[in-house]
Amino acid sequence: MLTDEFRYKIMKLIDANPQISQRELARELDISLGKVNFCLKALIDVGQVKAGNFKNSQQKTQYLYLLTPAGIEEKAKVTARFLKRKMEEYDALKAEIESLKNDIQQS
Repeated sequence: MLTDEFRYKIMKLIDANPQISQRELARELDISLGKVNFCLKALIDVGQVKAGNFKNSQQKTQYLYLLTPAGIEEKAKVTARFLKRKMEEYDALKAEIESLKNDIQQS
């Protein structure tokens, strides 16, 4: 399953470096190459990422990944959802830390 977290991170990395390889994506995201391939295929299937070949003198063939207009729009939506979730996690963690501090002070 392609979560918002991986969708966001993959789109961010592709946007920053369209020539990034699947191996580099896997390394950056600390996930398997197979999962990267699955995620990219899912993004391509829904029309958010376009993959094309280009020739490189150092390598025989390499892919160029581009966000489509739909992908750029989806990246903005995913970023907002991802940020909201991370802020909720932060608030919950902050409350838990305060609770632990109170427990220590009462001991």
